[in-house]
Formats: sequence, structure tokens, C-alpha cells
Amino acid sequence: MSPREASLLSDFSLEITGKDIDRLTAAAPNLPLGTRVHLTYLDSEDLEIRVKAAGVCGDLGLVPVPHVAARRLRSSGELEEFLTCLADISAAARLFVVGGDPAVPLGPYPDALSVLRSAMPRRFGLVEAGIAGYPEGHPDIATDVLWRALEDKAALLSETGLAGSVVTQFGFDSDAVLDWIEEVRSRGIALPVRVGVPGPAGIRRLVRYATRFGVGTSAGIVRKYGFSITNLVGAAGPDRFLRDLARRWEPRRHGDVRIHFYSFGGVEATVEWITEFIARRGGEDAR
Repeated sequence: MSPREASLLSDFSLEITGKDIDRLTAAAPNLPLGTRVHLTYLDSEDLEIRVKAAGVCGDLGLVPVPHVAARRLRSSGELEEFLTCLADISAAARLFVVGGDPAVPLGPYPDALSVLRSAMPRRFGLVEAGIAGYPEGHPDIATDVLWRALEDKAALLSETGLAGSVVTQFGFDSDAVLDWIEEVRSRGIALPVRVGVPGPAGIRRLVRYATRFGVGTSAGIVRKYGFSITNLVGAAGPDRFLRDLARRWEPRRHGDVRIHFYSFGGVEATVEWITEFIARRGGEDAR
């Protein structure tokens, strides 16, 4: 493994749903202690599932990063209850705050910035907040709005003394990701960037997620990633994406960059792939 690949994969993070917690427990022996595990905020999961997942992460020696979906919150009381439960199990120090899917807010928080601006997360011990980045854009939000939101959130973290990171939507084009990171740095945002990467998954599933989240799936891009949209049989992993990302990544230009794995193909399969990729690439370099 090249030094750049090793650096990108050091301190990687993983994203799961609350319902994946048993699978995470099975995979945990292959994860480094202290690995950050993001816990999504799905409408189909309730408070009990979300809090239980965060607690299990801590018990496994992993670092829970619960998500807060601003537009899904029906009241400030709902946010307070969630944070109270997280604080009770020492899981409120790190959050990932995102706007969320609903086009119309269900309560008083129209976006992630409104949650971060409230004093409530800090009152419950927040020390680090993750914020979202979209290297290939967002299907429902204009590019200039995305940049303004990123700048405003980064500025707020700086003003309030909170640590933070930018976690990106997954994509298939490493060049687009690195070009976007250069733009992030040119705008004065120095936060670490965690590049979203799908773990190994069936090609049909990858295309379905890409369509849902507005990620580019042109024939040229996905062929560069390692599969064809005209042949949806089989599975694909991010081997080529990570190699290309490492090859072009220049710390002096792009700053602190790490990898964030989306476990679309299953938690155990994703962790197994990471372990094997590190071992395989290490073995190649030893020859």
C-alpha cells in the first residue's frame, strides 16, 4: 500500500443504520478500536433504536457519531429528548448534522445550520460536528446554495470553537471529488474532509442509490469506477476509486482527507473488504 493510500485509510469512518447494529457487532473484531461509526437518522427508526445503536457502538470500543436530520425533527423537545438520551450514555459529544430528506420541515429546524446555531447540542456536551458536502451536487439544491450553506456551517463551527469535519456524499469520480476539495480550500474552509465511498455492493444497488441521491452515473464515470451501467450483473468495490484518489491527492493542496465508507452492500461485507484491501495492497508493496 502506498503511503498516500495508507494515510487516506487511517482513521476511516463507517456509516450504518440502527438496524445494522447486530451486524456491526459481528464485524467489530476486524475494526480498529476508536473507529467512528455514523448512525443514520432514518424515518423508519425510532428513538429507542437510535440510542441503542449508539450505546452498542460505545460498548464495542467504537466511537458513535449519531446523525441529526434537522427537517425530520418535529419540535425542539424532540431534539432535546434525543440529546438527553445520548448524553446519558456518553454519546452526545460527536454528531453529524444534516438537513434531511423532507422538502418541507416537520418542525422548527429548516436546515442543519439552524440546529447547530441553537445552544442545545453544546449544552449536552457537543464538541465535534460533522457537516455534509456534495462534490457532485444535490438533485434538489442549487450549487450556490450548497456552497453558501457549507461556508456558513464551517464559519459557525469556528466561531463556537467546535471541532468538525466535512463528510461527503458518495460518488464514482475521484477527479470530481478532488476538484471539489480544492474549491473547498480556496473558500478558506480547512476542516478535514471525509470522502464518501460505497463499500462493495451489487451494481444494481449502487445504480439505485446513485439515482436516488443524484450522483452522476454517466457511462464514462462508472466505467472509470469499475463497472458498466449496461451490465448490471455482479458487484463492484471501490478499489480503483481509492487508488485513483490516492494518486492525485496532494496534502498541500487538498489538506486533511480521510475515507468514509457507506455500507450499502452490508456492514460485514464492507468491513471484510476494507481489511482485505489493506492486507492485499500491503502485500503488493512488500513484493
